[in-house]
Amino acid sequence: MSQVKNYIYLIIMLFSLCASSQKTIDDDPEIQQNSINYRIEQSQVELEKYNYYDAQKNLDEALKLAEKSDNKKSIGIIYTIKGKLQLIIEEEDNAIKSLNKAIEVQRIINDNKNLGKSYKTFGDVYLTKKDYAQALDSYKAAKSKFQEEGLNENLAEILLCEGKTYMFLDDYEKARDIIEQSLAQAKKGDYKKILSEALINHGIIYHKLGDYEKALSFANEGLTLAKENNFTAILNEGYLVVSNIYYATENYKLSRDYFSEHSTLTDSIRDLTRLNSSKDQETQYLLNEANEKNIEIVEKLEKAEDDKNLGTLISILSVALITILSLLTLSLYKNNNIRLKTNNMLHKKNGELIIAKEKAELASKTKANFLSTVTHELRTPLYAVTGLSNMLLDENPKPEQVQHLKSLKFSGDYLLTFINDILQINKIEANKVDIEPESFNLKKKINNIVLALNNSAQDNNIKIHFEYDNNLPENFIADQLKISQILINLIGNSIKFTKDGDIWIRVYKIEEKDSIYTLRFEVEDNGIGISQEKQDNMFESFSQGSIQINRKYGGTGLGLSIVKGLIDILKGTIYVKSELDKGTTFYFEIPLEYTSVEEEKDNKVAYFNGDTNELDLSDVKILVVEDNKINQMITKKILTKMSLKCDIVDNGEEAVEMIKANKYDIVLMDIHMPGISGMEATKRVRAFDKELTIFALTAVTIEDKMHEFDEAGFTDIIPKPFKQEEFEKKLYNALASNNDKSATA
Repeated sequence: MSQVKNYIYLIIMLFSLCASSQKTIDDDPEIQQNSINYRIEQSQVELEKYNYYDAQKNLDEALKLAEKSDNKKSIGIIYTIKGKLQLIIEEEDNAIKSLNKAIEVQRIINDNKNLGKSYKTFGDVYLTKKDYAQALDSYKAAKSKFQEEGLNENLAEILLCEGKTYMFLDDYEKARDIIEQSLAQAKKGDYKKILSEALINHGIIYHKLGDYEKALSFANEGLTLAKENNFTAILNEGYLVVSNIYYATENYKLSRDYFSEHSTLTDSIRDLTRLNSSKDQETQYLLNEANEKNIEIVEKLEKAEDDKNLGTLISILSVALITILSLLTLSLYKNNNIRLKTNNMLHKKNGELIIAKEKAELASKTKANFLSTVTHELRTPLYAVTGLSNMLLDENPKPEQVQHLKSLKFSGDYLLTFINDILQINKIEANKVDIEPESFNLKKKINNIVLALNNSAQDNNIKIHFEYDNNLPENFIADQLKISQILINLIGNSIKFTKDGDIWIRVYKIEEKDSIYTLRFEVEDNGIGISQEKQDNMFESFSQGSIQINRKYGGTGLGLSIVKGLIDILKGTIYVKSELDKGTTFYFEIPLEYTSVEEEKDNKVAYFNGDTNELDLSDVKILVVEDNKINQMITKKILTKMSLKCDIVDNGEEAVEMIKANKYDIVLMDIHMPGISGMEATKRVRAFDKELTIFALTAVTIEDKMHEFDEAGFTDIIPKPFKQEEFEKKLYNALASNNDKSATA
């Protein structure tokens, strides 16, 4: 008896140990992740072997583990592979549902790599459904993600898919261009499978374009590569492609030989696929399970055979239960069909909406990049236009040339203003404008703006009146630069459209809550006014009162759009009240935070007071690093006029060597040059000279690149094109600062 107890005790201990071990495994995230990864890898292996049902089982098991541990990345990957599997077994609607689930998760966690793969499979689904437009949209969305992540192999594959889609659309010229890009990527990365398939498809394209020699060359090269690496499906396609090309060249014997190879291999693949068909395996699995249950029922019935009455009752109840269950099953089946159709439609629409959103985001991004590039390229030649016009005006031109040169200068300045406005609109629309709050004196700030614009007002015989509420504090915390820009635009607008009149600027409080004041700013004039019809869209980009007004008063039509964008960023609102020939009032309301601290004083020393006689310029040497010959000439002329000597080099490498070999007071460094950039050159200089004054002389958008300039080690930035007087002042200040440091030392 004691022996039995010992056995029972031992069994209990073993069960406890097993349970404890299982609990440890279930609680260990690393073991769980390894288990998920193993099942995912196994599913992909089974897919390659055409064992679709085994692949499905592995994916289901992996999904259970991933959902249990809330592993979103793995969940997304699993649904992507499920979508791929469902596409293979011709369940396109289920594939769409799986891929939508994958994309939903991957977008939340920003898993761009696998999101691209999901979009790629989405494209494959639409390609199967012959919806080529949707397929291209999906492939382009995938391509965008692969480019962002630098996934060259995936990029080569998606370019191949995009090219094949254009082949289905019979656009063989476009298909050829895109597949050539795929070939370049595949060769660069030695991606043999993609390379062999791309070569064979290139053969198809040249066959369709009638160049049979190139078609055979590409197709045979792809076929050889597929044979060497045992790429069965690609090899099978290659046999057919080569057969078709030989048939087109009337070489019927070789065509027949290759077609025979294709037929044999197709039969082998079909047999293998049929043998491992998921549907057949699933049916067999369910039949086996049903047989086992039937055997259990028979055994139970045999045991109950002694009691005939009980058996009869069970039979009657069984029949009744089966009848009820059958009716219920039929009802559920019909409802389920309706639900599935609705869900399929919703999933498809959801997928299309996601692709459309990605497409819109990509278009917006492309537009922003395009505008940034174009405006940069325009600013560089503008440097030559404004620089040369200033120089010619200073060189005693003939009296009849003065007006032409002034017109040229005005046009250059106008174009620069237009470009800057486009850049600002682009930044506002792309949500790249940051708020930079600081303490400042609001009343003083507006007074300074009025003083700055007063000369323009007097030219039009306008008197500006400024009214500041006496009960309103003067010191606030806000983004004073944006408030200044808004007021300069609005007051400048009033000056432009008013003649022999008045402009009133008023500031007063609307609401006060704790330290937050909501202030109303008014800019009123008695100028030409705006019709009610034109007021409705006046805050839109490129909108002006009329063509006649545009020609008479000028302007780009972007000022009010910028004002509206800046006020929105400051969480305010703007309104307009106007009547033709009576005047216009713009008023906007924005919240500002009150502070008792007075505005911070600028503690920087103003070294240069305007008298160059105080500066010793005899030994000053400046290095100009600029690759554009015209810009070299302009900069040298400006420096010569300032009595400054300079050396000129046209690349970053030579600049670094010149700085090592010579002592320069200032370096004017261009950014975009052949060889190393100005950024890289400055970083190299800073490795051995921390004190040298280096100005970035650049046409790039300063606000977007400011942190990069700081990191590279630039002393300051001079944006091209610049006003000559501002350029001179910066250089003189730098030289005065250097003299001051030398004297202190």
